[in-house]
Amino acid sequence: MVQKLDMLQETPSQTAGPYVHIGMMPTYAGNAGTFDDEIGTSPISDGAQGDVIEITGSVYDGTGWAMRDALIESWQPDAQGKFAGQDGADPNVSGFCRFAADAESGEFCLRTVKPGAVATAGGTLQAPHIALWIVARGINIGLQTRIYFEDEDNSNDPVLARIEQRPRVDTLIAKKTGPGQYRFDIRLQGAGETVFLDM
Repeated sequence: MVQKLDMLQETPSQTAGPYVHIGMMPTYAGNAGTFDDEIGTSPISDGAQGDVIEITGSVYDGTGWAMRDALIESWQPDAQGKFAGQDGADPNVSGFCRFAADAESGEFCLRTVKPGAVATAGGTLQAPHIALWIVARGINIGLQTRIYFEDEDNSNDPVLARIEQRPRVDTLIAKKTGPGQYRFDIRLQGAGETVFLDM
């Protein structure tokens, strides 16, 4: 039986404003010493197996302006496609990172290992990818998306296959810019709007 909620009602979502950095990345926000180490500063530690890569990009608003207050969290498997805690997972890959756009340029940089393909419960493989959660001014509820890689076979990925407007798949593909270097920009609206996921 569904409980009636006529006494306690859900309050509306509100934008995080400047507080998201103060609460989630206090050292970045100028409050050093809150934590001995900022939480999630790197998804890898020394000795991580696989190819180390860097992904740079910006989060653009509807006017094309790089959002210098964007904060992003990433989750990923190790180079063999295993998540932290799974049997045989690389102990030097936590897979979690929290990072912010540069306050001057609006550019972010994620240094990690290139993830491997992930097996689903049904046995199919998801193409190598990194999941992202994005918050910033004007975003009431964090946005979820994924980074895939142009130099991987993405043709059978079950998530990409569900995108009906096939040209929009390209908004989830990081472009290779050099050895171990990729570019991935996130556009919140307008031309080239990134595909956001409800997962």
